[in-house]
Amino acid sequence: MSRSRIELPVSGQAPPERADAARNRRKILDAAARLIAEQGPDAVTMNAVAHAAGMGVGTVYRRFGDVGQLLLALLDDDERRFQEAFLGGPPPLGPEAPPEERLRAFLYTLAERLAGCRAVMGAAEAASPGARYRSGAYLTMHTHVAMLLRQSRPGVDAPVLAHLLLAPFVPSLFEHLAVDREVPVDRIKAGIDVLLRAV
Repeated sequence: MSRSRIELPVSGQAPPERADAARNRRKILDAAARLIAEQGPDAVTMNAVAHAAGMGVGTVYRRFGDVGQLLLALLDDDERRFQEAFLGGPPPLGPEAPPEERLRAFLYTLAERLAGCRAVMGAAEAASPGARYRSGAYLTMHTHVAMLLRQSRPGVDAPVLAHLLLAPFVPSLFEHLAVDREVPVDRIKAGIDVLLRAV
């Protein structure tokens, strides 16, 4: 049975930029990544990044606005790959699988991604509270989950239910589960299955 494919824009794509602007952006992101690798995400401040990149702090502010946006930019490449996989990749994440399987695969992959980069995501969220819900990445995920819910569970309030299904996927909860409770990702996936059956 053929399934219609809904095209969603891949968020996080930077507009075209001059070569010097692209070099500055790369230097800033590389400096921030080094700080995180050496000292952890709490070491990332606009001043520290500017110093590590060898440029003025004003340049860093003009390029990224605040630490939250800078940290989110670090996650862009991974985010783009994830979006390409769920929008057009192979099943079960991509469009050729049934909606129930796609939703399960989507939430599993989201859990794995968050478990792997929860520290950076947590620092970005702390620097800009609420920015998650205004980001293109979240809007794309929400639209995708709502679409899968409409396809698999006609009659549900898909937009609200999509927010509720995405609500647990915040860095602070994954930090608590991984560090305080020592819950492995496989156990989180088992919980996702129970949640989906309840829905």
